[in-house]
Amino acid sequence: MADKEAKKVPSVPESLLKRRKAYAAAKARRLKRVLAQKKFRKVQRKVIYERAKAYHKEYRHMYRQEIRMARMARKAGNYYVPAEPKLAFVIRIRGINGVSPKVRKVLQLLRLRQIFNGTFVKLNKASINMLRIVEPYIAWGYPNLKSVHELIYKRGYGKINKKRIALTDNSLIRKCLGKLGIICMEDVVHEIYTVGKNFKVVNNFLWPFKLSSPRGGMKKKTIHFVEGGDAGNREDQINRLIRRMN
Repeated sequence: MADKEAKKVPSVPESLLKRRKAYAAAKARRLKRVLAQKKFRKVQRKVIYERAKAYHKEYRHMYRQEIRMARMARKAGNYYVPAEPKLAFVIRIRGINGVSPKVRKVLQLLRLRQIFNGTFVKLNKASINMLRIVEPYIAWGYPNLKSVHELIYKRGYGKINKKRIALTDNSLIRKCLGKLGIICMEDVVHEIYTVGKNFKVVNNFLWPFKLSSPRGGMKKKTIHFVEGGDAGNREDQINRLIRRMN
């Protein structure tokens, strides 16, 4: 009788018990990972908020400094000449018909392969000479903070594994640019607007902006802006064009 009880089959099979144990362990690991991610995200949110606050303070200081310098100069009976712009936004306004090889090459270097594509360009002697070569095919000028902010937030796409990926989450930026200390959209906006030391890397990470055709149309693409057309340098008036195209 005792032998029969000893040989009795267990009510729950051994394989099922093992499976339950493994499932419970996996669930515990998953829960631990989720809690760790939640804690990390909370810390990151705080860091991002503090950075955004610091950047806002910096932008406000820059703006107030310009006004203060202009007032001081006016009070002394002089003129205040602002510093040369370091950043330009370039938009291609003409297509591919009748483009000479040299102009085509410069447009490729500026990453303007399609009509109404736009890119940020760091202004120096070499880049200004390039812009002069392709001037009849582009509209360019000096964007303000609002334009940079709206372009990156509304039409910002990143180059991730050679693919055009919408920047819908800060984790995408942290994955690609985290090693440079750039972890969120506000870092990207700051790096572009202030033309920081990592401008080239961040600008190459951003896919060229695909803008809409301007609301209200264009005046005349084939003549310069100063002659009543659309091509060439329009300085701070580029911001109006960006509003119509964004």
